[in-house]
Amino acid sequence: MASTDWDLFQTLHAVLEAGSLSAAARARGLTQPTLGRHIDELERRLGAPLFLRSPRGLIATDLANELRPHLEDMSSAAAAALRDASGADGIGGTVRVTASEIMGVEAMPEILTEFRIAHPTIDIELVLTNRNEDLSRRDADIAVRMARPTQNTLVARRVGELHFGFYATAEYLERAGTPKSLDDLDDHTIIGYDKRDVSVPGGLDIGRPISREMFALRSDNDIAQVAFLRAGYGIGVCQHRLAERSGLVQVLPGTFAFKLEIWIAMHENLKGSRRMRLMFDHLAERLTVFSAASR
Repeated sequence: MASTDWDLFQTLHAVLEAGSLSAAARARGLTQPTLGRHIDELERRLGAPLFLRSPRGLIATDLANELRPHLEDMSSAAAAALRDASGADGIGGTVRVTASEIMGVEAMPEILTEFRIAHPTIDIELVLTNRNEDLSRRDADIAVRMARPTQNTLVARRVGELHFGFYATAEYLERAGTPKSLDDLDDHTIIGYDKRDVSVPGGLDIGRPISREMFALRSDNDIAQVAFLRAGYGIGVCQHRLAERSGLVQVLPGTFAFKLEIWIAMHENLKGSRRMRLMFDHLAERLTVFSAASR
């Protein structure tokens, strides 16, 4: 294998991520025949097939799936190198931030707009996911997390907490009535999760097991849940501040409530980067204010 094989492995990674040669070609900015030749050449050098061709498209072989985590590491490292190099000539460059779906939509736009106005030479990549991106692998530079980071190689700061409860629109409660106890929820339309873990944060006891069958609307997308909550579909869990901003009415305030901590984290190797410190400190300051208004 030669040093030029990195280009071939980039193509393999792109095809694995996109699921087809055509989609991977668009992602890489190359033609589909070029990517096809890359895969053929890589299979020739490895001496084994990477994909099985079928009417449904490409199916990754065991060899391709074994290579996938290494390709993801290589891709993350290459992307991190480009971000680091982007600011080599001064304060400018790129910072990759990851946050949960709700935080990314409800809190980050205002906070990151303020940052952009203050630092117009710094570009931002925003990854919205409820998974914890691997900061040691540089999947992201800085993370906003709803739990204390556990990796020893991270610099982390607790900046506050978010408080949650049951909420609904006034129109829904007028239509369906206001529950007076957790047992009353059996007669109501509840918004919740589909395939995701539905355990209650903090071990909160609601007097019964939590299962997806409890929910009349099931979605693993938090943004969709809040959208249906705002539309008056039923009762769901929401942050206090977001609920207040949306004009929602709290349900069972003395019975059901929980909180999640907000942490900012980044890899300790990034402490020497001025733009990373600027973003870290800005997020810590603004999310402290955000959480103070969320009680």
